Amino acid sequence: MRVLLVGAGGVGTAITRIAARRPFLDHMVVADYDLSRAEAAVAALGEGGSRFSAARVDASDRAAVTALLAEQRCDVLLNATDPRFVMPLFQAALAGGAHYLDMAMSLSHPHPERPHELCGVKLGDAQFEQGEAWASSGRVALVGMGVEPGLSDVFARYAADELFDEIEEIGIRDGANITVEGYDFAPSFSIWTTIEECLNPPVVYEADRGWFTTAPFSEPEVFDFPEGIGPVECVNVEHEEVLLVPRWIDAKRVTFKYGLGDDFIAKLKTLHALGLDRTEPLTVGSDRGAVKVSPRDVVAAALPDPAGLGDRMHGKTCAGTWVKGTRDGRPREVYLYHVVDNQWSMREYGSQAVVWQTAINPVVALELLASGAWSGAGVLGPEAFAPKPFLDLLVEYGSPWGLREQ
Repeated sequence: MRVLLVGAGGVGTAITRIAARRPFLDHMVVADYDLSRAEAAVAALGEGGSRFSAARVDASDRAAVTALLAEQRCDVLLNATDPRFVMPLFQAALAGGAHYLDMAMSLSHPHPERPHELCGVKLGDAQFEQGEAWASSGRVALVGMGVEPGLSDVFARYAADELFDEIEEIGIRDGANITVEGYDFAPSFSIWTTIEECLNPPVVYEADRGWFTTAPFSEPEVFDFPEGIGPVECVNVEHEEVLLVPRWIDAKRVTFKYGLGDDFIAKLKTLHALGLDRTEPLTVGSDRGAVKVSPRDVVAAALPDPAGLGDRMHGKTCAGTWVKGTRDGRPREVYLYHVVDNQWSMREYGSQAVVWQTAINPVVALELLASGAWSGAGVLGPEAFAPKPFLDLLVEYGSPWGLREQ
């Protein structure tokens, strides 16, 4: 398998470090707008980097990406950029006859009049609209294949297949006890993406209502996370699982709640109140010195790069899927989860826990596609595939998952 990886940031770099240890990969082209960043990711692999090369590409330039796919004879495009670039890369893969994987889906747009009640354009709508074209191409666009969405969706499919007869609710619950030494505010993941998902109206699914929205940070609950993380208050956040799970799994309710903490929520609310979460460029300065800049990009530039925080980070991060329903006529609740300790991921891979936990899942999926264990055509979520091969291979990668009866 020949792969074009677009994006050499924290997650993209972690992908190269994981993939370099697996024999299924014939070659991976690591492409980024900043060529030096792509070259650094390849150089960091040392002798293990013989199957990797670096290239420069603008992720927003569909024609350039399609040309690079052809030039490098790539079978798959793996998107490790932020969600702004989903659609040009998604369309470039289709035009280039390649399979496609991403870890975040096309952007949503709130309902113009009732944003906290009704959905406008939902996450992934623009991709699912092209499902027929992808099915006709015989290629698969595997969307939302990170950790959340991604592994969390695999857990949901496994629970539906193996653990329950009927499902009342599937709730993705994400929490951590990670601290960053020396910083009061240093998100461990892309602040651009964090602002997008946390300040947009969260989506909830109910079988009798379909998809609807609530206010940001609604329905707080305390969830007890495993492996020493403990109780964390979680709130509703917009996330792809709520849009993916009901397409393949029969559940009466689907939610996503994220453990953010009061301080983090307060800072996000301040950014929103000041208009610093906006993506539309503003004119800064006057006359000849004027420049156009997005406020959100300024915030991202002012904060430390999450990929470089690993040495200052301490603690664990947990991604998981809570499922409530019945089995053999009896009530049952379980939490399927995956925990990564930052000290372990830094020691073993040189990547901090949050980006490493995201990165391992598309590599596992690539290997399943390469072996034929996973196959299909069209725009598909992780729920569309058999979960057991994925979970077995995740363990083989040295990253076990857990199941807790609630």
